[in-house]
Amino acid sequence: MRSLEEVLKDGIRDIPDYPQAGVVFKDITPLLADHTGFTQVIDALAATGKDDDGNPVVDKVVGIEARGFILAAPVALALGAGFVPVRKKGKLPAATYEESYALEYGEATIEVHQDAFQPGDRVLVIDDVLATGGTVEACLKLVRRCGAEVLGTTVLIELSFLPGRERLAGEQLTALVTV
Repeated sequence: MRSLEEVLKDGIRDIPDYPQAGVVFKDITPLLADHTGFTQVIDALAATGKDDDGNPVVDKVVGIEARGFILAAPVALALGAGFVPVRKKGKLPAATYEESYALEYGEATIEVHQDAFQPGDRVLVIDDVLATGGTVEACLKLVRRCGAEVLGTTVLIELSFLPGRERLAGEQLTALVTV
């Protein structure tokens, strides 16, 4: 069996100048197509939502649109937790809270349903890439505005050359791989 490090190295490829010149996009589709590797990644992400004895400690797992959905939904199943999507503005049908933020290459607004959490829900946030930290920071604000407790954020890839970790100083943050 390949190590998690090997799975990540083999499953993530760089696409230069996408979605615009100067950006190197981290493409995870090879990883998603590898059943064994994808399973290892989901297990590693889910481990961050368990205590030292291996027991789940979260009530809800948040996935940030869009690739965060792909990762967070199976993590929620693995932890016996509910899944909550945090979506781009205008994509959720019921009453929402919204938060705007700056991206590495633009601006955006995300939303969550106002009734997505029960007060005191323990939440694990999952996303694919931590870049500048704006998306995760906005998501954490939304979760807390709903009255839930953020236990931590786990990302597949952290871009160390961008200030995401510094922006989220004081937050519990785990990355499976840092580039």
